[in-house]
Amino acid sequence: MDWKLELVPVPVADVERAKRFYSEQLGFAVDHDVSVGGQARIVQLTPPGSECSIVIGAGTGVTDVQPGSVQGLQLVVSDVAAARAQLVERGVAASPVQHVEDGALADGPGGTWNSFVYFTDPDGNGWSLQEGPTGGGEEPAGGGQGPAGGG
Repeated sequence: MDWKLELVPVPVADVERAKRFYSEQLGFAVDHDVSVGGQARIVQLTPPGSECSIVIGAGTGVTDVQPGSVQGLQLVVSDVAAARAQLVERGVAASPVQHVEDGALADGPGGTWNSFVYFTDPDGNGWSLQEGPTGGGEEPAGGGQGPAGGG
């Protein structure tokens, strides 16, 4: 039986600002933008090529989690330098490409699953891009998405 992660809530202070950031600057597709009885607003967005979406929202019953408190969200891309260039071109403040070496972050790309770029959304929720192999490349030990790095 598969257990699929398909929706991750991301707490934000300003739904409209966050929607613009995720859709216009990151290129996420807007799947739903719904008002619930005038009491709440929920927006679901999906990164290009992903089967997992995020949900942002505000209002009664949406979330009690503080905006900006989610850290360590990770997107896997085939070319981290090209993805970083897209972010910067769209006005996102992104770190340089880094890798983990001797237990610390070092500048420049690393090997497979060991190249990262870090950025935050307007509320401070922390994201990283991680370069994965193209095609049917090697899978990291344990079947996950490789080392999470730090940022």
